[in-house]
Amino acid sequence: MKFCPTCDVRLKKDSNTLVLTCPKCNYTEGGPKEKKKTDVQEVESDFLVVGENEGKEVLSTIEIDCENKDCDSREAVWWMLQTRSADEPTTQFFRCTKCKTTWRNYA
Repeated sequence: MKFCPTCDVRLKKDSNTLVLTCPKCNYTEGGPKEKKKTDVQEVESDFLVVGENEGKEVLSTIEIDCENKDCDSREAVWWMLQTRSADEPTTQFFRCTKCKTTWRNYA
């Protein structure tokens, strides 16, 4: 025994089609299944992923010594991400504009 999910009335079975129907609101259940079309939508992320060769045009630069001991550059791009819990400070990332070495600072 099944009941209508919208009005809680007992569903009646049609013996020919095996379809359950609500006599009050005409809700139907069972019968031939139709293929549902699924719409795939692209979702834009707020998360910025910086590739190895990206960043110099869009990110701010800072004067800082490169972490790579073989590099003498004093310029890097930087960005910040919340990598830990919300009550912890953000993590600051740096990427050398010359050798592309990336390092982080846990403020």
